[in-house]
Amino acid sequence: MKKTAVPLDHPRRVSLEIRERVIEGHEKHIVAMAGLLAHGRGEAFDYLIGEKTTDQARESARAAVAALLAANHPVISVNGNSCALAAKELTVLSEVLGAPLEINLFYYTREREDAISRALKKAGAKRILGTHDRPSSTIPELSSNRRKVDSEGIAVADVVLVPLEDGDRTEALRALGKLVVAIDLNPLSRTARHASITVVDNIVRIVPLMIEYAQEMKDISKEELKSIASSFDNRTNLSNCVHMMMSHLESEAHDWEAARSVAQEGGITR
Repeated sequence: MKKTAVPLDHPRRVSLEIRERVIEGHEKHIVAMAGLLAHGRGEAFDYLIGEKTTDQARESARAAVAALLAANHPVISVNGNSCALAAKELTVLSEVLGAPLEINLFYYTREREDAISRALKKAGAKRILGTHDRPSSTIPELSSNRRKVDSEGIAVADVVLVPLEDGDRTEALRALGKLVVAIDLNPLSRTARHASITVVDNIVRIVPLMIEYAQEMKDISKEELKSIASSFDNRTNLSNCVHMMMSHLESEAHDWEAARSVAQEGGITR
C-alpha cells in the first residue's frame, strides 16, 4: 500500500503522519490488527489533553525517569505500536538509562517478533531481549502470551517501563513487587490505574522529553532519585489528568456556545 503524503498545510498533519506510521507498521507485520484500534482509542484521548504535553505529564515523566535511573535492573518493554511509533527514541532512551529493550507481545507470531527485532536493530539497538532464541520464564499470574518474559530481562527487573501496555500484565508485574512505569493516554485504563507511575501523554512526544530528563538527571545520586520517584502520587496524578480533560472539554463547550451566540446575533443559524 502506497504511503499517503500529508500536505504541509493540513491542520491535522501531525496526527495523520503518526497514523500513517502505525499503518506502515501493520503492513510490515510490526503492529497487530488490534493495534490499529488501540491507536484510534489513544488518539481520542489525545484530543482531550489538547494534543500537547501538559505540565502534569512533565512532572510524571520526571518521576518516571528518576525511578528508572535509580533502578538496579531497569527494562523497557516493547510491543508493536511502541516500536512503530518510537523505535529510535526508545533505543536512545535505553542507552541513556542503561535499560535493555525487551520484546513482549500479546498477539505473538514469530513473524511479528522478527519484524520488531529488525526495526529495533535498524534504529540502533545493540541488545534485544525477549526473542525466541533467548532464555525465558513465565509470569504465573498471566495466561496470555505476555506471560513469557526474558530470564535476564523483565523476569529479574525491579523497574519496568511499559509504553502502550495491557492492563493485566501491569497488574501482574506489580503483584511480583516490580515498580511499573506506564505511558498511556487513557488515565482511566487498567494499565494507568495499576502502574506505579503513569505518564499520560502521546509516546511520540514524551519519550524525547524523557531522554532529555535522563541526560539531565543521570548524575544525581540514587538516594535523591529514589526520593523523587517515591514522592510521586499516581492516584493524584491520574485525578489531575481527568480533571484537566474535563476542563478542556468545558473550555471547548464554552467556545462553541460563544460562537453560537455570535452567529445568532448576526442572524446566522447552523
